[in-house]
Amino acid sequence: MTGSGPKLGVLLLVAVLLQTVVVTITVLHFTTALNSIKETFSRSSVSCLTGTDLQSITDARGDLCWQVTQQVHLLIEKSLSQQSQRQRQRQRQNSSEVKDEVSQVLLSLSRPKVAAHVTGSFVPKLERAGGAPVFAGRRVYGQKISWWEGRKGLAFLQDVQLVDGELVVSQPGLYYVYAQTYFRHSHLGEDGEDSEEVEDRGKPLLQYIYKKMSSYPAPILLMKTSRTSCWSRGSQYSLHSAHQGGLFPLTTGDRLFVTVTNASAVDMDEETSFFGAFLIS
Repeated sequence: MTGSGPKLGVLLLVAVLLQTVVVTITVLHFTTALNSIKETFSRSSVSCLTGTDLQSITDARGDLCWQVTQQVHLLIEKSLSQQSQRQRQRQRQNSSEVKDEVSQVLLSLSRPKVAAHVTGSFVPKLERAGGAPVFAGRRVYGQKISWWEGRKGLAFLQDVQLVDGELVVSQPGLYYVYAQTYFRHSHLGEDGEDSEEVEDRGKPLLQYIYKKMSSYPAPILLMKTSRTSCWSRGSQYSLHSAHQGGLFPLTTGDRLFVTVTNASAVDMDEETSFFGAFLIS
């Protein structure tokens, strides 16, 4: 009895060791198998999203992979569509803002803040046969044109007044002043050639631009230009235009006006005879 005790203890120890080894091997086996299953599933899931497209798995519409892929594709398409719409809205908004800015710039360039453009106005020839009276006692050449149009058609007045054919400056500064007059001479009357036209043949047609200042008694000549009215005997009429323009410093209250040598011969059409000024700086 005494000798069998140690043997039984050894046997129990060996049995425990064997059981421990078996359990350890079993755990290691199941762990390895589980890791293999996880890796396989992970690879399958990734390939489901990246290695296939929606059209290639239409036969497996009930499969979980197909459902996941479909949802991902729909989300991507929705996100891209929303982004594209936002970009188009921003482009339209930017385009509209650019157009508005360009329109404002062009408007400011095409029509300065202080400007005037008056045009010819048709009045009976009897009213303008002699033109406006020349300033008595003052050296002013020609006949003043006083029948300009300031509101209708191509004409406009912007912070400049038109009084008795004169442009009245409201703001001091450097102005560009210009004028054009269009002369039309008819040569033959009912009884043949007019003796007055014979006398006028070969005479120059002059245009003057004057400035009147409140601080100076006489008008000041700013510019003048001329054309020679020469025509053949067989022609029925002759056409001549005189144009001039230049930069001048003007002060508040200064007046500008135009005179010509023969006011009755001026063709007062708005596209041919005009007068104006605009502020540069």
